[in-house]
Amino acid sequence: MRVLVSEMVLTNSRRPSGTPMPESLSNGQQGADYDSTVFRSTLGLAPVVDFETAVLAGLAPDGGLYVPATLPQITDSQLRQWQNHGYPELAFEVLSLFIDDKVMPAADLRSLVHSSFSTFGHPKVLPHHQLEDDCSVQELFHGPTLSFKDVAMGFVVNLFDYFLTRRGERRTLMVATSGDTGPAAAHASIGRQSIDTWLFFPRGLITDEQMRQMTTVMSPNVHAVAVDNCHNGSDDLDVMISSCFADTEFVEEMQLSSVNSVNWARVMTQTVHYVYGYLQHAKNVGDPVNFAVPSGAFGNVCAGAIARRMGVPIGHFIVANNANTVLGEALSSGTFARPDIKNTLASAIDISVPMNFWRHLYFSLKGDTDRLRDAWQTYVADGVVEFSVQERAAFADGFLTHAVTDDAILETTRETWHDENYLLDPHSAVAVAAARHHRKSVEGPIVCLATAHPAKFPETIRLALGALPLAGAHPSLVEAQTACQRMYICDAAHMQQSIPEVMRQVMRASVETQRDR
Repeated sequence: MRVLVSEMVLTNSRRPSGTPMPESLSNGQQGADYDSTVFRSTLGLAPVVDFETAVLAGLAPDGGLYVPATLPQITDSQLRQWQNHGYPELAFEVLSLFIDDKVMPAADLRSLVHSSFSTFGHPKVLPHHQLEDDCSVQELFHGPTLSFKDVAMGFVVNLFDYFLTRRGERRTLMVATSGDTGPAAAHASIGRQSIDTWLFFPRGLITDEQMRQMTTVMSPNVHAVAVDNCHNGSDDLDVMISSCFADTEFVEEMQLSSVNSVNWARVMTQTVHYVYGYLQHAKNVGDPVNFAVPSGAFGNVCAGAIARRMGVPIGHFIVANNANTVLGEALSSGTFARPDIKNTLASAIDISVPMNFWRHLYFSLKGDTDRLRDAWQTYVADGVVEFSVQERAAFADGFLTHAVTDDAILETTRETWHDENYLLDPHSAVAVAAARHHRKSVEGPIVCLATAHPAKFPETIRLALGALPLAGAHPSLVEAQTACQRMYICDAAHMQQSIPEVMRQVMRASVETQRDR
């Protein structure tokens, strides 16, 4: 789930004269203008803002992505102090590095963090399962919608609600989903008086289980929209959302914002599970630990790269692609292109526009917003941008890639179940297959990120095993199969006109209802 920035925001854009560049992006320096609690745009044309403004806006007004002016540093001493922390307490420590006490008192932040993870179904929040060959699985799927999206989404929606309630304001969130982000946003938004959440999904390209996690939510502030005939999956929905954000009148009327991975708070929150995974698997602080990440929009692995820049001694990131190899091609050749989507068994990473790659470029190219703006304009105009050998060396350092076919997904699922009695969803299978491919190439353990519960993908499990094992069922999904559904349906050919209109109508009806009360 991503939002494409409209090329309209770049028309006749120039860098304001006299705008200084940060002296450092990763050394943790602090200052009035450049510190980890001040945020700037990757395109360099928007004013610097505080954390609250960056979160509520989602995108910078110049169309760029917000990033902290500098990244705070985590020392080995801090890592040793955190070794015995549970996940919520560790999250509080890491997130405190980004959130100024003046923006949110520490007591409030601690309360928000603990409430965000209180809905998880495992006492450790993110448990680990040891596999063979010094590989392990970090289970990120014990949240309310059985997906790693819950790890950040609950906290981000809590942030929105906290800031908006304090301001006495309301926002409309637009969320396009390739399968898991939409359900996470839906459940995190239930009953929020400060938020209306609109969820857009490509009907037929996500599982029935994922769809029902959105369409069975009956909270009046949550609206699911099924869009037919999305030839490029959720990327088509990103184009529609981009046009909505480019319409300044509509943005103002609806008070639009975003909680998808273009929002800095999502990426920031995901840095925590890399710190946690490192501490769980490093024998001694300073020893390398590697991560294999199923990758589509690059938000998850971008967060890991930021954690490494902050000082966590991560060795390599294994960027695990399915047949959609945009990221693999960029990291291996320096060519960043926008091809058509290929539908695969690992559908949540069927993505051709990985927006957070631009955040990674910003840090890799030391905040050169002139270069990023030029590259973005080329990418928007031509659908492809070529980076130099030196640039590729900067952004590919410490990354390995591997593309996993559908056949390999099934084989990995089958082998891991039969040999180790452990069930993988197709995305986690992508990570495990890539980790096994590179096992001899890296020093230290490999942590494979399991991003969804296998019960969300029963048809793929049946293809691999012939039946869905009892371990693959989940009560919440079984219950949703018989619940009533509520959704809007439209065709991709008409969504540019029909979706903004239905959003307006619903908002007007809501205002009239409130007035009548």
